[in-house]
Amino acid sequence: MTRARIAVLASGGGTNLQALLDHFASLGDRRAGDVVLVAASRPDAGALDRARAAGIPTAVLTAKDTGLETLLAAHRIDLIVLAGYLRFVPMAVTRRYAGRMVNVHPALLPQFGGPGMYGARVHRAVLAARAAASGPTVHFVDEVYDHGAVIAQWRVPVRPTDDEATLAARVLRAEHLLFPRVVQAVAAGEVRLTSDGRVDPPFVLDPATLPTLDPDLDDGSLADELQRPRPLSS
Repeated sequence: MTRARIAVLASGGGTNLQALLDHFASLGDRRAGDVVLVAASRPDAGALDRARAAGIPTAVLTAKDTGLETLLAAHRIDLIVLAGYLRFVPMAVTRRYAGRMVNVHPALLPQFGGPGMYGARVHRAVLAARAAASGPTVHFVDEVYDHGAVIAQWRVPVRPTDDEATLAARVLRAEHLLFPRVVQAVAAGEVRLTSDGRVDPPFVLDPATLPTLDPDLDDGSLADELQRPRPLSS
């Protein structure tokens, strides 16, 4: 089995990177990809430390990411994963990797997305809107912030007592379960972006079949919720 060569771009601590590495390790030979490069927008990003600990080559990107396309080519990257990456990806890279670049956003798009909507700002906006639910969105990346075709969302309840920290923790827990499984599905070719901008087949047969995350369940039980049968490709 030929595995996809994956580059992870990050700006922060790299917990989603770690979740992906841990999930691939749990799959063993069944994993569809290998992380062969971690690049960060800051030299002090914790994601770089996690990559070095795992023996993965690292790079620090320049302010304008002028060398990103060359870097990706040098590492023969098949799939780009944005895991807490806060910069706008250059258009040349977005176009070259159309259908081969995914991002995770800590809210239910299309609301609460766009330039400047990251981290605590997102959770504050959700709370200010008195939304009943939030949750991660995993989507293909296009040339607009937080706009590409949605692959999967997982609704997470917003509780009356929540502040931005408690809501962020609940959403992050869902991210760590959902995001690696979507990356595996995309790397395996089980989910793809069609020429007319659709996700086919969908990550789950019917998004409505994915229940709202129950914070009282353990991670194993929650992961089982994501193991829905996927339809065969047409």
